[in-house]
Amino acid sequence: MSTTENLQSKLIEYRRELHENPELGFKEYETTKRIRRWLEDAGITILDYPLETGLVAEVKGEQDGPTIALRADIDALPILEQSGVEFSSKNEGVMHACGHDFHTSSMIGAAILLQSRRSELKGTVRIIFQPAEEIAQGAVYVAEKGVLDGVSAIFGMHNKPDLPVGTIGVKSGSLMASVDRFELDIIGVGGHAGIPNNAIDPIVIASQIVSAFQSIVSRNMDPFHNIVVSVTKLQSGNTWNVIPDKAELEGTVRTFQQETREVIAERMRALAEGIAASFGARAEFRWFSYLPVVDNDSRFTEIAAEAATVAGYEAVEAERVPAGEDFAFYQTKIPGYFVWMGVDGPKAWHHPEFTLKEEALEVAAKYFAELSILTLNKPELLK
Repeated sequence: MSTTENLQSKLIEYRRELHENPELGFKEYETTKRIRRWLEDAGITILDYPLETGLVAEVKGEQDGPTIALRADIDALPILEQSGVEFSSKNEGVMHACGHDFHTSSMIGAAILLQSRRSELKGTVRIIFQPAEEIAQGAVYVAEKGVLDGVSAIFGMHNKPDLPVGTIGVKSGSLMASVDRFELDIIGVGGHAGIPNNAIDPIVIASQIVSAFQSIVSRNMDPFHNIVVSVTKLQSGNTWNVIPDKAELEGTVRTFQQETREVIAERMRALAEGIAASFGARAEFRWFSYLPVVDNDSRFTEIAAEAATVAGYEAVEAERVPAGEDFAFYQTKIPGYFVWMGVDGPKAWHHPEFTLKEEALEVAAKYFAELSILTLNKPELLK
C-alpha cells in the first residue's frame, strides 16, 4: 500500500481472514505467514528473530532516536464459535473470542501508517506480533529471544467491548490483575460413613479451609487492597456411604498489588496446614505463579491521553479488570503502558458470541501511530 486512503477496508479484510483461520498458542503458523505477507506487501521491514511463531517488524524513522515497541497478540482460544458472523471460524472448536485478530490487524495498520510517516519519526518503532498470550507463555518466549534488546518502552492494548468506538481508556498504575493458581490436597483417613469417628474426613476439613481462605481477604489483607481468592474445584469421594481419604482443591488468586501477591501464598499454606493438622490430617499446598500485575508507568499517561486527542478520539479513565494479560511480563523488563480500546461489542471476552465493531480497527491503527510519533518526539520520557 502506497497510500492509506483504503486502510480501513484493508484492515477489515485482514481481520476477517484472521478470524476465519484462528490458531491456538504456539500453533500460529498460518497466522504468522499471513502477517508476514501483509507486512511485506506494505514494504515494512521484518526482523530476523528465531521465533517458531509470531514475528517482529520495524519502522525506522528518517531521524535518529530511541526505539520503542508496539505489541499485538495473535493467538486464539479453544472455543466453538457461535457469533453468527459470515466470516466465522473455519477451524471448529477454535475461535478469536478475545479479539486478538483485531489487535493484530490494528497493529499492522499502525505499521502501515508509521511507514508513510517516517519523516516524522525521531527514532524507531518495533512492532511485536506475539504468540501464545492466552496460555501466558508468549511474552516470556519473545523476550528470551532478545526482542526487547535496545527498546526503551513498550505499548499495547486490549479491546474493550463495553467502551464505544473512538474511546481509549488510560490509567496509571495497575490495570489488570496478577494471576496465580493453587492446588491443595487434604490427606485424611477413609472409613465407613456411618462410623465417622474411625476416619479423618477430608471433606469436612476442605470445607472449613474454603471458608477460612475468605477470611484472609477480610482479616489479613490491607482493606484498601484488592484481592480475590476463588476455590473453583473441590473433588473427593466416589460413593455415598464411604468417607474418602483425600480431597483435592484448586483455584485462583487475583490482586492488583504486588506486595499482596508476595504474601498471600504463604498465608494460604499456613492456614491450610494448620486447619488440617488440627483434625489430624495433612495438607499439601502447591502454588503456581502465572502473570504479574499489568502496571502502567505513570510517565506515559499524559502522552497516552494526548495521542487520543491528536488522533481525533476521546481519552477516558480506564477501569481496572481482574483478568490477566502477559503484557505484564514486558513491564517487568522495561517501562510499559497498556490501554483499553473501545470496540462496542455485545459480549464479553471469551464468550462464544464475542464480536466487535470493525470501525475500531482504523481508530486503533491511527492511535498507535500517533502515540509512537508523539512519544519519540519526547525522548526525555524514555530516559
